[in-house]
Amino acid sequence: MELNLHRLWIFMQVVEHQGFSAAAQKLYMSQPSVSNQVRRLEQSLRVTLIDRSGTRARPTAEGEVLAAYGKRVFLLAEEAVAAVQQVSGLVTGRLLVGGSTTVGTYLLPALLARYQRRHPAIDCDVFVGNYEAVQERLLGGAIGIAVVAGTPLGDRLVVESVLDEHLVLIAAPGHPLADRATVTPDDLAAHGTRFLLREPGSQTRALQERVLGDWGLGGASRADIWGPEAVKQCVAAGMGLALISEHAVVDELRAGTLAALPVTPAPQPRPISLVRRRDRLLSPAERAFLEVLRGVRHWPGTPGEAPDGTARHTGDGPCRC
Repeated sequence: MELNLHRLWIFMQVVEHQGFSAAAQKLYMSQPSVSNQVRRLEQSLRVTLIDRSGTRARPTAEGEVLAAYGKRVFLLAEEAVAAVQQVSGLVTGRLLVGGSTTVGTYLLPALLARYQRRHPAIDCDVFVGNYEAVQERLLGGAIGIAVVAGTPLGDRLVVESVLDEHLVLIAAPGHPLADRATVTPDDLAAHGTRFLLREPGSQTRALQERVLGDWGLGGASRADIWGPEAVKQCVAAGMGLALISEHAVVDELRAGTLAALPVTPAPQPRPISLVRRRDRLLSPAERAFLEVLRGVRHWPGTPGEAPDGTARHTGDGPCRC
């Protein structure tokens, strides 16, 4: 019995895309060719790997077992390439970084631009999703490293805090509390405040829930909003208040389209963490990105920061670079 890796890869694409046509499009092959390769793989293993009875192609019990091993086979192949590249050094390659929604939207673009200035021959890809989606791809081997909000837990993960950020409570400019010098949780309760929360599975959502509990507002009216941009638009429209990353609302606060309420006590800062799998060998491109990330002292765009991430002397005092 012989396992053909080319046919195994085609089978993995059929499973991932839940169909022969979708896999054929991904692989730039004809559908009959994809079907023929999977059928020959089944013949060599003497089992049926794909259930073809429904509208979508689904793996049989045997197919699920093979798919699980297939992921491990191709992950090991990627690590073999990374090990060889470590010997030859970083010249060309590809970098894929995962980012939770807020981090991927407001932090990673500036970091990757800085990375590409140092390594122009490296192509950069970004996957952005809520933390559950990022973690799934990280543990599955599709992503080697990720930068997320919060401090994820898991025996299979290595987590390193690299930056901090704060949440701010935002409101529409005309909100009754927008002109207050200080706002207390009792003020929020007295106004019957409705809180707009990020979707379940988001690390921001978990922190929002914790802050509302600390304020004694765990039972307040709430709504689920998917994504920070949608949250901002809903707040600006007057649908409620929201706790959101300070970096997600810089432009809106400056333009006056949103207002920040100075709540006392203020939410505690949360860490921004670098996450990778404990058992995965990083490629030279990934290790070079770690160097860039670890060298960042402030969130990109912070006043007084130079383009390379170091402190910039403004002339207002002694340089502490």
